[in-house]
Amino acid sequence: MSVTSPVRDARWREHQRRWREPTLWLRVGAFAAIAAVPLVVPSFQVMDLAIKVAILGALVASYDIVIGYTGIVSFGHAMFFGLGAYAVALSVGRFGAPTYGHLALGFLIGIGVSALIAVLVGAFSLRVKAIFFAMITLAFAEFAGILAVQWRALTGGEDGLSPKLPGVLAIAWDGGRVLGVPLTGKLVTYYLVLAVCVALFLVMSRFVASPLGRTLQAIRDNELRTEALGVPVFVLQIVSSSFASVVATILGGCYLMWVRYVNPESALGVPLMLDVLLMVIIGGIGTLWGGLVGAAVLLTARLFLPDLRAVGALLGGSEIAQRLTERWLLLFGILFVLVVFFFPKGVVGTVREAFSRRAPPAEWRDLRGGSGS
Repeated sequence: MSVTSPVRDARWREHQRRWREPTLWLRVGAFAAIAAVPLVVPSFQVMDLAIKVAILGALVASYDIVIGYTGIVSFGHAMFFGLGAYAVALSVGRFGAPTYGHLALGFLIGIGVSALIAVLVGAFSLRVKAIFFAMITLAFAEFAGILAVQWRALTGGEDGLSPKLPGVLAIAWDGGRVLGVPLTGKLVTYYLVLAVCVALFLVMSRFVASPLGRTLQAIRDNELRTEALGVPVFVLQIVSSSFASVVATILGGCYLMWVRYVNPESALGVPLMLDVLLMVIIGGIGTLWGGLVGAAVLLTARLFLPDLRAVGALLGGSEIAQRLTERWLLLFGILFVLVVFFFPKGVVGTVREAFSRRAPPAEWRDLRGGSGS
């Protein structure tokens, strides 16, 4: 005779409900669309946009684990992204060779160094709270950026590094045609990076749904009460930030594999951290998968809004229209304000809340199911 408990029953109901959520199929559809881009739209610009949405969407999701699920405000998360990019670039470039072994070694070294730095930074700065912790992490990130600029012998300074990738990942590699699609090194890299992003999303989803993830959410909601229950809050906060940092490091290496170039501004600069903050706000804090939506909105707007200048030129006589299209950053700011206004909990958070209002509570569904048996 099996023994049940309220906790086990709640987990079983949640597991069954997870497969009926419409957001599940939206996630599957999003990644399926990204996977179909090279086959449907043979444009490098669109391919570049799609894979960057996957990479930065996963990066935003890793940051969401820190800010949305643990309640830690950090301004240094992009530092680990840059660390991963530089680790892979140095391994296959300056201190190694373009081989698969050196590529894997770069990822392993980046993960190890990132985990160590995350633990040290957390142990040093998690003792302080709120904005003070955010300022300390920002100081560490600024130090990393300055170090990357000044240590030219290692990082190449502002010129950056442009490593070559091995084998089928090389730009010059040509595998002929498969189903009429040219199989190139860039296409193989595209699907490899996409597979890594999907795997990381699945790992992060499992992390936040695990008992550890539930405990982190309890810490976020009421840290003092959780600590009073005997939970090692400080240790779990370090575990959460270290896990998210390792994910960011892996994504930094994937970004390097796709772009094949890294410099301090592109991987360690404050603008990247600001982009991550904008994406997590647009997608929804505490939603994890909202990172994909935030990255898609931000990157798509940034790519296509500057093209409005050509539209303004076509209008000819309208001086107001020309000035508005030339100041596309103003239009981007208006778009961001509208998104925040109409989706106060982010796009995914607001949509999820709307679905939860329409659906009856789980207990009511269970009662209706039991009465009919």
